[in-house]
Amino acid sequence: MTMKPARKLWKLPIGGRSLSLSDKKSWLGVLFVSPWFIGFVFLFAVPLVQSLLYSVNTLEVGLEGFDTTFAGLRFYDELFTEHATYTRLLVESLVDLAINIPSIVVFSLFAATLLNQKFRGRVLARAIFFLPVLLATNLITVEQSSDMAMVAQNVSGADGGGALKSTELEALLLQSGFGSGITSYITGSVNRIYEIISHSGVQILIFLAGLQSVSPALYEAAKIEGTTGYEAFWKITFPMVSPLILTNLVYTVIDSYNYNKLSVLISDTAFDALNFSLSAAMSWVYFAVTGIILLALVRLVSTKVFYYD
Repeated sequence: MTMKPARKLWKLPIGGRSLSLSDKKSWLGVLFVSPWFIGFVFLFAVPLVQSLLYSVNTLEVGLEGFDTTFAGLRFYDELFTEHATYTRLLVESLVDLAINIPSIVVFSLFAATLLNQKFRGRVLARAIFFLPVLLATNLITVEQSSDMAMVAQNVSGADGGGALKSTELEALLLQSGFGSGITSYITGSVNRIYEIISHSGVQILIFLAGLQSVSPALYEAAKIEGTTGYEAFWKITFPMVSPLILTNLVYTVIDSYNYNKLSVLISDTAFDALNFSLSAAMSWVYFAVTGIILLALVRLVSTKVFYYD
């Protein structure tokens, strides 16, 4: 009795021909993204096109809704030449993004590694880290109040009088020979610890799922060879979860839309000032800048990602 090749066992005759394993994986990927694609076409495509049209037209309330008058790039020009705060908030949002992305990803990987260990109360610890995600809407609302902002400032030590001061850390890093740039980045991350922890729940969950999918046989083989825990992390754990680093980078950039001041300005311009054309122009400029950042990150990180097949 002869056994058929393993590849032919995966073939399925469809439409007069058979599908290879790679073809089946490709169609499975299409099936996986089809709910998103259907939702995008029927729920987001029309508003997306409308917002682009609004940004190049002047909207006026008419008898049958909005009347549009073509304005060209006038609103885009107004953003950078006449608007008082847009350019400043855009730059601040990009700076915050540059600081928060590495901090959130590194903290999430560190926390997920700790939460993946076996210890008493592990389920409760995981729930505590993920709780801010479940209460995200309420937390954002509360955080915008002056009382909560003061508490967050005191906890992070941003005013120099909190429990976690960065002044001593800055002096220590400078005395240790660190450059002013890396010192400012580290102290800035310390001052943002409240924001970093509160926006790391989903990233921790993604890393945790990736860590649990790593085969224990790899660690057992490494332990037999005398590998230390430090070496096992960099030779096994980190390469195996590196695809999730790219995933979390993209998610963190997209998630930043929900809590920065620029998004609040765009919303207020549309629904408080009722200037939908200017708000649409703000949104498209922000979208274009964020898209460029995402393309650069994906192109840079994807070359370093290890895919285990």
